[in-house]
Amino acid sequence: MNPHDELHALTGLFDGGDRLVQSAEHVSSALTPSPYNEMLVHNHHMTVTMEEYHGSAVEVKIVDQVDRDGLYCRKIVLLTLDTAQVVQFGIVRFNFHYVTEAVRDEIVAGQTPLGRVLINHNVLRHIDLGAILRVTAGDELAGLLKMTSGGVTYGRLATIFCNQHPAVDLLEISAPLVSGGNADDRN
Repeated sequence: MNPHDELHALTGLFDGGDRLVQSAEHVSSALTPSPYNEMLVHNHHMTVTMEEYHGSAVEVKIVDQVDRDGLYCRKIVLLTLDTAQVVQFGIVRFNFHYVTEAVRDEIVAGQTPLGRVLINHNVLRHIDLGAILRVTAGDELAGLLKMTSGGVTYGRLATIFCNQHPAVDLLEISAPLVSGGNADDRN
């Protein structure tokens, strides 16, 4: 996978996708700065990672959703339950062929983060980290993550294999962070 091609494919699923990211640079996992390396360089669900890092359960808010060529696509933000702080932006492209109808229905309902749904339904899954990105936020992403347009944060591209099939393509971008979990010092 070419990270820039995949980034453009995912952001292009939605109208105005070009307003999300001004630019993105593929960064080596080994050179990803702290605390983003702990947040992004792993093969685990971001739902769990965000909850652990921010010390709060997270909830999902669907920003947009579309069906493209039989694939369910949605643009989301994750917010902490205790303070409603936005901690992550994401784009999901999901092939529901590899999960049960119950899993599909719960994901489409949009009440529970994707990772939590897969965990709760005990879906056999593996997360394959594709690339780490240094992201310069465009106007839309900046608004969603409560940061300055042109500010920098980090994200990742990943694929979730469900029942041994590549079912979910992900773009996951962290809200700006500083060491210790204080996301108030933003770019």
